[in-house]
Amino acid sequence: MEDYLKVGVITSTHGLRGEVKVFPTTDDPERFRKLKKVYLRTGKEQLCLQVAGVKFFKNMVILKFKGLEDISQVEGFRQGELYVERKDAVPLGENEYYIADLLGMEVVLDTGESLGRLKDVLSTGANDVYIVDSEKYGEVLIPAIKQCIIKTDVPGGIMTVHLLPGLLPES
Repeated sequence: MEDYLKVGVITSTHGLRGEVKVFPTTDDPERFRKLKKVYLRTGKEQLCLQVAGVKFFKNMVILKFKGLEDISQVEGFRQGELYVERKDAVPLGENEYYIADLLGMEVVLDTGESLGRLKDVLSTGANDVYIVDSEKYGEVLIPAIKQCIIKTDVPGGIMTVHLLPGLLPES
């Protein structure tokens, strides 16, 4: 399991005083209000940044970091990903999972046949959709609903699914 969980991606700077716009990749953007620190991965390095202020604008979060007072100090952060330590993550409810824990999981049909590996999760609003990369069927889209997802064993890395009619391409 991942020690860090992604909560957002910096899209641009905001103003001249060192603030950045963040596209949240978490279900609850309000979680940013409680953050004290985040880890920024720029591709070259990982920085621990202390959060000094949080604002919201449309679907974006505006973050201010301690010690960064000028636009020139944050310009290089564009497209940087923001992470939190797992211990600081929002607690999960029943039948909720961190996407990072699901990616790469083996997906098995309720008949015992291996379907493939979970490669991505789409958030559609109504329910998530799991994208499974299958050698036999290509890309298979499975709605994350109780009729389809029978069991999710995160420690074991296996998800057992029941496919409703029409979810597999016709042979």
